[in-house]
Amino acid sequence: MTASYYPRLIATDLDGTLVRSDGTVSARTRAAVLAAQRAGSVFVMVTARPPRWLHDLSYLVGDHGVAIVANGAILYNVVDRTPIRTRLIDPAVGLEVAYAIRAELPDVQFAIERPDRYGQEPVYLNRWPKPDDTLIAAVDVLLAEPAAKLLVRHPSLQSDELLARVTPLVGQRVTASHSGGHGLVEISASGVSKAAMLADFAATQGISAAETIAFGDSINDLPMLAWAGRSYGMANAHPEVLALVDETAPANDEDGVAAVLEELFQPVK
Repeated sequence: MTASYYPRLIATDLDGTLVRSDGTVSARTRAAVLAAQRAGSVFVMVTARPPRWLHDLSYLVGDHGVAIVANGAILYNVVDRTPIRTRLIDPAVGLEVAYAIRAELPDVQFAIERPDRYGQEPVYLNRWPKPDDTLIAAVDVLLAEPAAKLLVRHPSLQSDELLARVTPLVGQRVTASHSGGHGLVEISASGVSKAAMLADFAATQGISAAETIAFGDSINDLPMLAWAGRSYGMANAHPEVLALVDETAPANDEDGVAAVLEELFQPVK
């Protein structure tokens, strides 16, 4: 393989894909990503994570300095810690959707991610430490301002089942998906996806879908994997991901992204 055949853009999900189950990025993966960038490819993280969960990975963002976060709602400058572009949920639409979900599923718990703040209902079961400035309030207060994501948690339904129940309730007003969390569905503004923001970012770099490879493991990765010229699902991925992708990569705990990049960017002999 010569440099002319290298993918010009490498897009990867984080949790369950690039990141190991213990929350770390291995030295092998870091080396493979940096080698791909030295060879001339643009590398971009495309994740459901909020902006604050990207700062420890700033060494991976390359010269462009940006990542796609909140399932495509925010194009974020990781180095400067500022949003570049946002597509947020209109407060009136968000509240309408929340009320519709709770009317059908009264046990749901809501939280929100804004570009600069996290908020949750008092009853929300947060599986991660809350930021010090967390807004704890009723859902109408949480959605008084535009949100990047509305998080819907249910104490007993699995994510696939919860998504199946929520989707017909929200219709086309918003986009509902999940990233493999336990009993969690993530809602974005209508038309927002990892693929949509990735396509916009690629256009700014003069790169086409055909010149892009993408890695993912969960339902929210499906649009991105379908858009990319070549797609890789991790061996640990959701069955719908494995049914869609061109190739299966080793699992995230086996450094699957690194294994693929090492093969693609191996020196010509």
